[in-house]
Amino acid sequence: MSVRLHAGLVAFAALALPVGTVPALAHFQEIIPSADVLPEGGAVSVDMVFTHPVEGGPVMEMKKPAKMGVLMGGKATDLLGQLTEKPVDGKSAWSLAYELKEPGAAIFYVEPQPYWEPSEGKYIVHYSKVIVDSYASGEGWDELVGLPVEIQPLTRPTGIWAGNVFSGVVLQDGKPVPFAEIEVEFINDGTVKPPNDAFVTQVLKADANGTFTYAMPRAGWWGFAALLEGDTPMTSPEGKPVPVEDGALIWVKATDMGGK
Repeated sequence: MSVRLHAGLVAFAALALPVGTVPALAHFQEIIPSADVLPEGGAVSVDMVFTHPVEGGPVMEMKKPAKMGVLMGGKATDLLGQLTEKPVDGKSAWSLAYELKEPGAAIFYVEPQPYWEPSEGKYIVHYSKVIVDSYASGEGWDELVGLPVEIQPLTRPTGIWAGNVFSGVVLQDGKPVPFAEIEVEFINDGTVKPPNDAFVTQVLKADANGTFTYAMPRAGWWGFAALLEGDTPMTSPEGKPVPVEDGALIWVKATDMGGK
C-alpha cells in the first residue's frame, strides 16, 4: 500500500468518527496516604484527587466528599469535618492529617459526590479505600468497610514488594460479583511512557467467584477499580434518567527491593 493511499484511508477513518469523539480515559478516585506502613505509628496524611493516574491528568473537579472516614478495629470514625481543600491543577481536591496511636490496620475510605461525565452519559461514584498499617502490625487488613461496592483484599495490601501479585474479591451489597471487570492503573511520575493507549489502563476480569489477581511490575501506588452499574439511575443535568457507574477502588503500594 502506498504512503499516499494509507494517509487517505487514515483521513477517511478520522472523518467517519462522530464529531467530538476522543479516546476514553479511565477515571480513578485517588486516596493516597503518605505511607502504607507506619513502623511506630504516628501521623499520616491522606490526599484525594479525581484524575487519570498514568497520564498524570487531566484532573477533574472533586466536590467535597459525601462521606470520609477511617475504620480501625471494627470502629468507624467520621473524618469529613477534618478535610482540607487542597486544589490540584486548579481543580478541587482534598487532604487530611490523622494520628494513628494504636497498632492495626487503618482503613481510610471516601465516598465522593456523583460526578457527571457528559462524554459517557453517566454519573460516576467511586467508593475508594486504602489501608495504612500502624505499628506494622499486619492485622485487620481484610476488614470490610461495608460500602455498596467494595474490594476485599485477599493479599495483605501493605508491605508488598514490586513484582508480587495482589488478589481481591469484588463485592456488591456484600456479595461476590462473578466476572466483574477491573481496571488497573498506577500513579505515573512521568518516567513511564506507554507505547500507545492500550498500555495506559490494564483490564482484567474476575472469575466466577468475583476473585481477581494481578502482578504489579514496578514500585509505586496501584489502583484497582471494579466498575459496576448502580441499581438506581440518576437524573442528568438535562433532566433525563441516566445510569450510574459505581466503582469499587482499592489502592496498593508496591515497594522496590532496593528501597524505592
